[in-house]
Amino acid sequence: MPRTVLLITNAAKPDAVAALPQVRAMVRGAGGQVAAEIAADSAPLESSQLRGVDLAVVLGGDGTLLSQARRFVAHGLPLLGVNLGKLGYMAEFDLEALRQHAASLFGGAPLDVLDRPLLTVEAQRAGRVLASGLALNDAVVTAGPPYRMIALSVRIDGHAGPRIEGDGLIVSTPIGSTAYNVSAGGPIVAPDVPAMVVTPIAAHSLSFRPVVVSLGSTLEIGIDRANRADGSGTTLVLDGQAAAQLLDGDTVRIRRNGTSAHFVRNPAGSYWATLINKMRWAAPPVTRGH
Repeated sequence: MPRTVLLITNAAKPDAVAALPQVRAMVRGAGGQVAAEIAADSAPLESSQLRGVDLAVVLGGDGTLLSQARRFVAHGLPLLGVNLGKLGYMAEFDLEALRQHAASLFGGAPLDVLDRPLLTVEAQRAGRVLASGLALNDAVVTAGPPYRMIALSVRIDGHAGPRIEGDGLIVSTPIGSTAYNVSAGGPIVAPDVPAMVVTPIAAHSLSFRPVVVSLGSTLEIGIDRANRADGSGTTLVLDGQAAAQLLDGDTVRIRRNGTSAHFVRNPAGSYWATLINKMRWAAPPVTRGH
């Protein structure tokens, strides 16, 4: 049965806006129906407004897809990302791939849907919740101004872990392992591995190595020494967006969320090919004549 589709566009990207009529035509050409067209930064939708919607198509880039995944995770709606940004690592389709597979995607053939875990993150101060949110890629405690080293203590499932002095700490999901985590020297984790990665940022130690823990673990990051007592320095950042300013004595608790985000896979895509082609995984040195 043909699908009913919600079209979501990042209005800040001219290419996404220009692509909207083409995508609308693809949906209708495959026999599908467009339920609504909204901007990525539009007001939240009620469940009643999504009744009958089978699929959300997100026109933008990886950042747009991240934000919409958090926005719609409670509705269980599968998201199809169309890359009209830069890298397009998570958004698996470009316009040509979408056109190639439009008949099956919008015409009602079974979708290949990937489930990706999210993290629930809480910042606590003196026993009360200061801020909470979801992270699909990563939760980061970053030093912030005046950019001195901070000190953090880590607990894993109630057991005392290492203490870090440096610029902060990254806790990433497998899908987020190729983002900030890998830039900071953390490992790439295949997306189906049920794990979290704990990676220091510029640790003042030669022996602090990233560690991979179970996705079922609970991590606690104690803020032993933050930057700026007025709270304008050390920051908790979720998927690149500031969530809370942190002070000495605060605690950040991270665990798996009970729900997952759902992404439609490109039938012609490959995770490993994406690593090679877009992340330049194991790219050889450039030699003479090449």
